[in-house]
Amino acid sequence: MQQFPGNCGATVEVPDFIELNNDQRREKINSDQRFTALMEARKKAKSFRGSLVWHTVSGTEHLMRSYYDSTGARRQKVEGQRSPATEAQKADWEASRASARQTLSARQEQMERQSAVNRALRLGRVPLIAARIIRAIDDAGLLGAGIRVAGTNAIYAYEAAAGVFVDPGITTTEDIDLLMDARQSLRIVAGTSIEDGALINLLRKVDRSFERSSATFRAVNRDGYLVDLIKPLSNPAWKKSRTTVGEADDELVAAEIVGLAWLENAPAFEAIAIDEKGGPLRIIVPDPRIFAAHKFWVSKQPDREPIKRRRDLAQAQAVGRLTAQYLEHLPYEASELRVLPQAVFEDARHLFEHSAPTA
Repeated sequence: MQQFPGNCGATVEVPDFIELNNDQRREKINSDQRFTALMEARKKAKSFRGSLVWHTVSGTEHLMRSYYDSTGARRQKVEGQRSPATEAQKADWEASRASARQTLSARQEQMERQSAVNRALRLGRVPLIAARIIRAIDDAGLLGAGIRVAGTNAIYAYEAAAGVFVDPGITTTEDIDLLMDARQSLRIVAGTSIEDGALINLLRKVDRSFERSSATFRAVNRDGYLVDLIKPLSNPAWKKSRTTVGEADDELVAAEIVGLAWLENAPAFEAIAIDEKGGPLRIIVPDPRIFAAHKFWVSKQPDREPIKRRRDLAQAQAVGRLTAQYLEHLPYEASELRVLPQAVFEDARHLFEHSAPTA
């Protein structure tokens, strides 16, 4: 345990981190590498979506390509009349597609074996429902491109990058906060079969029981798991900004919360975490320095529920110390953290000034 000054002069004990052992560290590295290779194989296989077929027009055969453009719309293009060149083009395309599919299948099998190893070594941390939601957002092309994971679940990214386990008491949660970047034009890519490009329908692909609650920024499933869509306050207040991802009648409407502009403007931080079943996933979250400073600021707000303020404080202290101790390439310097107000930056400085505990 280490002791830190808390609010009102109180002393707060923050548990030390548990570092991965040699076996866990080795397999975490293997898992990251194999997951990256799998993502590359998926991207390659996806590039062959569509078809290359012969099409007869006015008695003449042409090679017709069907494909999806950058907006996800299906397009067609004539490659040329049938000839030795177009026949070779079609044969090469089909061979490359078959090779890409074989590679993808092999890497999926490899990842399944690696996931079993991850489970055996107890590397899994991200709750399965949260992991499925994050993967769905990633598959839809929104992760890091309009939506980031915020709140407690962001800590899984920081600990994965650091190679440590944070005290479960400050990471356990039954909800997930999705931070929407209202500055960006959000679009769910075609091929995901999501009606109206709506977030609520994307969640229903994960779990059909998700429904929008009476609080329109929130979805809840039959087990009581909550998904909150949040965004910064409009600045100036009268300025119109995006409030939804899609256009469904029951789409989630992002709740505006003060202070989130710091997270929205923070540099993105990406890590590969592991879910409870051993499966890796990408998580994109705000920079841990800004996360910790924001959490510390939230812990001092008088209208915040006392029990939540204590948890905010513990999370701020843990992420601050983790960053200083393990993520040394992220120094707490004003030149890199200009999105924070000066007073907030200075107030949180002490979170990053604690050295590693002595043995």
